This record gives sequence, structure tokens and C-alpha cells, in this order.
Amino acid sequence: MVMANIRRRLAEYYLAESAILRGQEYEIGDRRLKRADLAEIRRAIDDLEAALANETLKHGRVKRVIFID
Repeated sequence: MVMANIRRRLAEYYLAESAILRGQEYEIGDRRLKRADLAEIRRAIDDLEAALANETLKHGRVKRVIFID
């Protein structure tokens, strides 16, 4: 359940990042935002990717995560 929620949120942040890079509005859940802070979105993506890696390790699978800025 935790991993599914992290994956869902991560997918939403990837969509938000893509919309920001195209200069458009974006949605996260039921919120529609016009002005975006790309750095904040990327920090959230990094945090969620790290959380997903931690959850993966808890379940006995090994996964290497490399963040490229």
C-alpha cells in the first residue's frame, strides 16, 4: 500500500514537472496550479524516489537509485 501511494504521487510529480517545463498549468490531485517552482517539484521527486527506494529495500529487493541534477 505504501509503495503504491509513493508511486502514484511520484507519477503526479513527473506530470507536474513536464507541464512546468512546457510552461503550462499543472495539477496535483484536485489542485490546479499556474505558477510553479520547478526546484520544489524536483525536490519532491527526489524525496519520493528515495522513499520508494527505501520501501523497496524493506521488502528485500535491492535497487540502486542515482540522482542526476
